[in-house]
Amino acid sequence: MAEAGSREPKTRDRSPSVAAASMAPQQLFRALVSASWVAEALRAPRGGPGPPLQLLDASWYLPRLGRDARREFHERHIPGAAFFDIDRCSDRTSPYDHMLPSAAHFAEYVGHLGVGAATHVVVYDASDQGLYSAPRVWWMFRAFGHRAVSVLQGGLRHWLRQGLPLTSDRSRPVPSEFRAALDPALVKTYEDIKENLESRRFQVVDARAAGRFRGTEPEPRDGIEPGHIPGTVNIPFMDFLTEEGLEKSPEEIRRLFQDKKVDLSQPLVATCGSGVTACHVALGAYLCGKPDVAIYDGAWVEWYMRAQPEEVISEGRGKTR
Repeated sequence: MAEAGSREPKTRDRSPSVAAASMAPQQLFRALVSASWVAEALRAPRGGPGPPLQLLDASWYLPRLGRDARREFHERHIPGAAFFDIDRCSDRTSPYDHMLPSAAHFAEYVGHLGVGAATHVVVYDASDQGLYSAPRVWWMFRAFGHRAVSVLQGGLRHWLRQGLPLTSDRSRPVPSEFRAALDPALVKTYEDIKENLESRRFQVVDARAAGRFRGTEPEPRDGIEPGHIPGTVNIPFMDFLTEEGLEKSPEEIRRLFQDKKVDLSQPLVATCGSGVTACHVALGAYLCGKPDVAIYDGAWVEWYMRAQPEEVISEGRGKTR
């Protein structure tokens, strides 16, 4: 059993104990696993000691990048991985991007990917940054009550740099039964954020790039102007990563929060453009021992569409009506 931010579990163990992960609050399930640990776990015989391992490629890209995450997965992925489609596993009735699905939808979806109640899930993505969308799926599992979930440190970028194997073999996960129950404490709504403008019950960190936060650089979605929610603090998600695309150490992340005067002993909510990179804030805080960061799921897109003009803070055009 490893505490958040500690080093590798012993490689002869397939994963930390799921039972131990639910013990005292200070004992948090391991949020990061290294490429070498995953490679060794994949070489171990199936059915060995410890819970089963399931890798998920959670790659997702903004449309303007022109990348097809599913096609890239079929061309190359880590052996044994299944593809987690953030857009498909979402509330398709919502006008906002990839909002959380119902618990029943999530359970059915991940069950078909081979994830059961005892599975240790390891999530990665193939972004140029190293980690981009994987923390979103890490947070989704936790929001639906599954604590045995980790992020592959450095993602596919670091896996490749280590010279570890890839495959184009078709992924054939064995369906499993998964039960999901949403933890409402890990999700915030538009109404929660609006009420907080007056009450200041929680701090809000926005993970978008500084220019988008200030309103001086465009948003990637048509019809949405840049800017930010009143009272929010900006910590771009890239600030949590090293130049090599690895998650920074807990000590570095703690200083990052301190420099922005974010108090990790107090309630904290994260936001971004559409709820993806906000999860880097939640992951970073978790590595510092704070597992209760909530995500504003509608994020800036919903806020801009629903808020009054005076509730959109911008050095640029802002909202005029």
